[in-house]
Amino acid sequence: MPVAQIFQQLKDNFNADAASDLDLVFQFSIEDADNYHLVVKNGGCELIQGDHDDPSVTLIMNSDTLKGIVSGETDGMQAFMAGDLRAEGDMMLAMKLGQLFNIG
Repeated sequence: MPVAQIFQQLKDNFNADAASDLDLVFQFSIEDADNYHLVVKNGGCELIQGDHDDPSVTLIMNSDTLKGIVSGETDGMQAFMAGDLRAEGDMMLAMKLGQLFNIG
């Protein structure tokens, strides 16, 4: 599955109720594919290809890890503990990803 399709699936799983008062940017740095970022603002979500100038949190992984997390086959915390997922910036926001996008 192409990375763009995985990100579209992630966006499709967006939980607007969990994001009503948020204004943040999740940057995804994919080591073996294109980077994307998700802008969560005013209860909405926008998927944009490329890098954001000032993300709230940056998640670094390869496309296999991304696919596993989005599909629910891989637990994000386990991937983090195994070193397959790294985060830079606000770690608490990384923890919110599951709530915002109905992962797991």
